[in-house]
Order: sequence, then structure tokens, then C-alpha cells
Amino acid sequence: MILKGRAHKYGDHVNTDVIIPARYLNVSDADQLAAHCMEDLDAEFVKRVQPGDVMIGGEDFGCGSSREHAPMAIKASGVSAVIARSFARIFFRNAINIGLPVLVSPQAAAEIEAGDDVQIDLTSGTISDVTRGKTYQAQPFPEFLQDIISAGGLIPYTRRRLGIGTTED
Repeated sequence: MILKGRAHKYGDHVNTDVIIPARYLNVSDADQLAAHCMEDLDAEFVKRVQPGDVMIGGEDFGCGSSREHAPMAIKASGVSAVIARSFARIFFRNAINIGLPVLVSPQAAAEIEAGDDVQIDLTSGTISDVTRGKTYQAQPFPEFLQDIISAGGLIPYTRRRLGIGTTED
């Protein structure tokens, strides 16, 4: 799976309450969460983000709460993947569970700048900064994680495997 988009870069320790402020956690609609994604850290993010864009973070991206709201807000905003130096483990699992690819690449996280065009090959783990002509390597996803991402998350993946349809209805 190849992903392409423009980079939105943030620093270290971007926590889940910054990704989606707690005052919106009574909302479970992904589109409503997306409307407030990153608003306390970057009020212009929602206006700039385009479908397919990539979010870049530093260390411990997604630390804080274990709620799925944070990766849901990022994915629903149009972000196709998050690259970081490291992730909070529960954020990493929640992101995979909802079908949001997350890649660990300290070098890519350090060198890709906001606004750069980025291309990601999830099969090989290759991250290309098209703007700067640089290539980085992340750990490629094992086949079962690629299958979960391709299905759109753990629930649609499981439904497909059980042969019970592709919707949650």
C-alpha cells in the first residue's frame, strides 16, 4: 500500500489531550472529532489538512489517555499515516485497531519538515521525502497488520475474516 501526502510536523510528547481536547470526549462521531483535531496545539491544522496528508511527531507521540478518540480524530481529519520517533504503546495499538498506519522512524521524524511531500510504502516500510529527495526506513508492517490496515481497522478485518459482512450494521 502506497500513501502520499503533505507533512504536518509536531514535536515531542504530543499527548492525546492535545490531539483531541478532553472537552470533546463526549463525542464519538469521527467527523465531529476531526473538526477539533489538534486545535489546542495548532488551530490552523483542520483548515490546512488534506486527504492523504501525513503527521510527523517526535518522541512518545500519543502519550496520555488510552481513549481511541485521538487516533480516530487524526484519521477522520484525512491524515493517512503518522510517522514518529516513538509512540506511546496504547496509542500505537489504538491506531492500528482503527486502521491508521503508524511508523517508527527517528531519522524521518527528525528530518522531514512541515509542508514536505511524503510517500510511504507500507509493505517495505520505505518513507520518501519527495521534496528533499531523501529516503528513510521504518520497520515494515507484518502481513497481518497490513491486512488490518487494508481492511480499515480491526473490526472490519475481523468481520471480513468471519464472513459476516463489511459494515458494522
